[in-house]
Amino acid sequence: MTSPRFVQVHTLTSYPAVLLNRDDAGLAKRLPYGGTSRLRVSSQSLKRHWRKAEDAWALSAIGAPMAVRSRHVVERAILPAIAGAPEDVVEAVRVALAKKLFGDKNVEVKNRQALLLGQPEIAYLAGIARQAAAAGSAKAAEAAIEAALGKGDGKKNLAAMRDVAGNLAAGLESALFGRMVTSDPEANTDAAIHVAHAFSVHAEETESDYFTVVDDLVRTEEGEAGTAGIFDTELTSGMFYGYVVIDVAGLVDNLGGDRALAAKVVEHLLHLIATVTPGAKKGSTAPYAYAELMLVELGAAQPRSLAGAFRRPVPLTGDVLDGALAALADQLGRFDTAYGGTEQRAALVTADVALPGVAEPIGLDALAAWAAAAVRGAEAD
Repeated sequence: MTSPRFVQVHTLTSYPAVLLNRDDAGLAKRLPYGGTSRLRVSSQSLKRHWRKAEDAWALSAIGAPMAVRSRHVVERAILPAIAGAPEDVVEAVRVALAKKLFGDKNVEVKNRQALLLGQPEIAYLAGIARQAAAAGSAKAAEAAIEAALGKGDGKKNLAAMRDVAGNLAAGLESALFGRMVTSDPEANTDAAIHVAHAFSVHAEETESDYFTVVDDLVRTEEGEAGTAGIFDTELTSGMFYGYVVIDVAGLVDNLGGDRALAAKVVEHLLHLIATVTPGAKKGSTAPYAYAELMLVELGAAQPRSLAGAFRRPVPLTGDVLDGALAALADQLGRFDTAYGGTEQRAALVTADVALPGVAEPIGLDALAAWAAAAVRGAEAD
């Protein structure tokens, strides 16, 4: 069985009365498309929720080392390894490591960009910090870090850790979603999983929610005003189209050639895409939803989104899901006619619809296992 070059994942997910992803003004993120304003959920938001999920299909449950994204990684993840060392030595180590990881002008946390480091990398750096602290003086500690990370092969710092900590030194998340290290381009990793911004398939539906906070200790029967505050927030409703591409060859390469691990990642990721959703204001909107459609395509051809199905907004009359499914099936059929339907397809869907190239709908477990088996299948080639 030949492994697919790409795995494409298309989803439709519906949410009522939520505020999934906010902009700097606290309003729902939006996207103009087809001459109509749509609601939007950023790819960054989607990926973070998939990264941080804690259910049985969490990425952390795969067994591969994970990563930490932070501006505080030196102070909060590495320096604890030298707790008890003289203060001047600790400060020398902090400054030297900060310069190597974030750049000479970013010694102070407030000046840094968040950096994604794998747990093996953190452990490696903690070992260097311990060796530097053992040098005995602040000056000697600084020189030890310079020798380890600033000269010769050590100058490649993060990239050099791969030789010590293995292919997953930067953590599983880096292998999946990529990493950019401005202070060390050789440590960059190209993303193997490409995530589009999700958007509503119809024109935006929003409402300004006016609400008050009631003071429990105010005696309204004695004429006191019971309101402790008056507020308003934006709420939205929508059915969102999501699109994810898994570059199988890139994923296997980022995982050091481990195709079995790549297949496991695909299986977990499909469960996460279908069931783990972003959402602010959880306490007041319970923004939890499962995908009503997940269409998975396996193939070797250049991936292509089906977003064009919704360039003309789905009418907000009747069942929006039926309209969205009909539009998506039509777009898929048009692409098959124009380019040839070469992909293998399978889908889960909660409504009665015929999708080109898809036999009977299947459940999520079977769908994820099918895609994982295809990725794993090339082991026998």
